[in-house]
Amino acid sequence: MEDAPAPQGRSAVSGGAASARDRVVTVPNALSLVRLVLVPVFLYLLFVAHAQGWAVAVLMFSGFSDWADGKIARLVANQSSRLGELLDPLVDRIYMVTVPVALAFYGAVPWWIVLTLLGRDAVLAATLPILRSRGLAALPVTYIGKAATFALMSGFPLILLGQWDALWSRVILACGWAFLIWGLALYLWSAVLYLIQVVLVVRRMPVVR
Repeated sequence: MEDAPAPQGRSAVSGGAASARDRVVTVPNALSLVRLVLVPVFLYLLFVAHAQGWAVAVLMFSGFSDWADGKIARLVANQSSRLGELLDPLVDRIYMVTVPVALAFYGAVPWWIVLTLLGRDAVLAATLPILRSRGLAALPVTYIGKAATFALMSGFPLILLGQWDALWSRVILACGWAFLIWGLALYLWSAVLYLIQVVLVVRRMPVVR
């Protein structure tokens, strides 16, 4: 009888962990929501207010907060949640569509880069029905994919900052293109790795009926 409380204790711990995973109000989730709200703010600053400097600041803050919310979720207790696992990559995708398209319209980046990024995402999106037929919502985000997103979201604001007619701006523009090319290569390579994982899922997991 003395051993009886132990399973209850484990159950309570398990229940507490499940409750923490279901939390909505967390610092990472708040940062992701702020980044989402800043998308239309960025577009307004760039195309309506013509406040290029503030638009760059919004992109830089968004990139930093994307890094910060991942760190907080991993290192701080009770800050990782199911909502965050869905919200963070969703906001990343919104930025990866909105920012390059906006900069292409602005004339800062060529359209072939935008079409390459969008084509890559379209190919991966086409695999979702295959994964769902195997009982999976999506595959985990890889380190290479996160590194690619970081490089691209670092390169875009630097390229925008490099649009001034000054020596310092030209140096920043060169750095921005270095980040963008590196990020584009990683972004395409992460897609190849993702597709390999999809093939393995198809081969090893039966269709859920």
